[in-house]
Amino acid sequence: MSSAGHSRNSELLSRRELLARSGMGMASLGLSALLGSPLLSKSPEVKVDPTRPLAPRLPHFKPRAKHVIHLFMNGGPSHVDTFDPKPKLKQYAGKLLPFKNLRTERRTGAAFPSPFEFKNRGRSGIEISELFPHVAQSADELCVVRSMHADVPNHEPSLLLMNCGEARLIRPSFGSWLTYGLGTENQNLPGFIAMCPGGYPIQETQNWQSAFLPGVYQGTYLNTHHRNVEKLIENVRNSRLDLAQQRKQVDLVQTFNKEHIEKRPGDPKLEARIQSLELAYRMQIEASDAFDLNQEPKYIREMYGDTVQGRQILLARRLVERGVRFVQVWHGAGQPWDNHDDIEVNHRRLAKECDQAIGSLLKDLKDRGLLDETLVLWGGEFGRTPTVELPQAGANQGKINGRDHNHHGFTVWMAGGGVKGGITYGATDEFGFRAVEDRVHVHDLHATMLHLLGFDHERLTYHHAGRDFRLTDVYGQVIPELIA
Repeated sequence: MSSAGHSRNSELLSRRELLARSGMGMASLGLSALLGSPLLSKSPEVKVDPTRPLAPRLPHFKPRAKHVIHLFMNGGPSHVDTFDPKPKLKQYAGKLLPFKNLRTERRTGAAFPSPFEFKNRGRSGIEISELFPHVAQSADELCVVRSMHADVPNHEPSLLLMNCGEARLIRPSFGSWLTYGLGTENQNLPGFIAMCPGGYPIQETQNWQSAFLPGVYQGTYLNTHHRNVEKLIENVRNSRLDLAQQRKQVDLVQTFNKEHIEKRPGDPKLEARIQSLELAYRMQIEASDAFDLNQEPKYIREMYGDTVQGRQILLARRLVERGVRFVQVWHGAGQPWDNHDDIEVNHRRLAKECDQAIGSLLKDLKDRGLLDETLVLWGGEFGRTPTVELPQAGANQGKINGRDHNHHGFTVWMAGGGVKGGITYGATDEFGFRAVEDRVHVHDLHATMLHLLGFDHERLTYHHAGRDFRLTDVYGQVIPELIA
């Protein structure tokens, strides 16, 4: 028996050491699975070097997109007030809609026509609300999906479904799956960054969790309410030691860590800690540059706007420009799009906060030749009802001027990254309550996005707890009509 890895402080083997060093190393197989090794997987396409888990990897086939920017409108923006006009609502204003099951499914009142004007935009003529004049300038780049649907009308499960492909159980987020499958192009920055100003949204870090994937693939959270890089990323600089001294310190700590994990194989938290120490050291080299918006010309900063949303959306462009794989930009975490009342006032305010920056992002990415390789997704976790919410429904303030949650039909749009621009796909009914034509479930959206990124969603799997898991679970179909 080899003495390699034997404890220097004890002549006795622990039970874990005995299993690791005998029985053909059965315990070591657990570590290999946790590190993404194909040893136990029936789908060995993703081969991860455990010493370089973020190294760039090739997908299943040639990708159309290399990066994703997910503009998450937290709380559920109203599709009938933004990208899915329903003029029929004016005919029924103040009247009950002719749906037999509407009042039983959602305790809503009379039809509520949109207070916002829609116009045909671009050469494609896509109808877009007055709420988004800057986004509308790039209408011919948009692929507007008007037939989305989810499972339930509650924030928590719908947030997790949109972000992780599963409404209830702990599952890896889209960004974690992508960095697991592709690695990242910049080893000095995280492969997956989630920017949310002012604190966490509902479900907090579960929205960018890695779950049973190794911890190195979890999203790195940034509170973009802060401008200063030292507050944006805590402890990004060491005021006492230079980089050379820190390298020696990190090397010493990692020596102990590696010796520790050799004796305790199969500890994903320890492996994640080892990788996070390396990344934290490397981030000092590049983070200060990447997050310093003063390096941008004045006209670019003014184009995006000197607001929280303007700054974080400009940061998103700078990050994908530097090779970050997945950037999620949250809007409405503190004051969400969840407008059960005063929807005209609140939706107008929320749209004004982000419209200029989103419109600038689309133009800026195109001008820099980045839009073709960057898939931009806009949307929330569900939509809102075409009817007013009744005061007794519980969430509003007794005002009959807002909308309730609606998972039966809502809208998202994509741009760049190989999608077909200047089109609308699918439709809700004439009132906007339910998706009825070319219905697209969240699993179908994920399958299509993964296809654009070079993956067969049925083959991007990870073996855990005796089975192969994937983002789309056992569902999802690629929608070819969305692909250019």
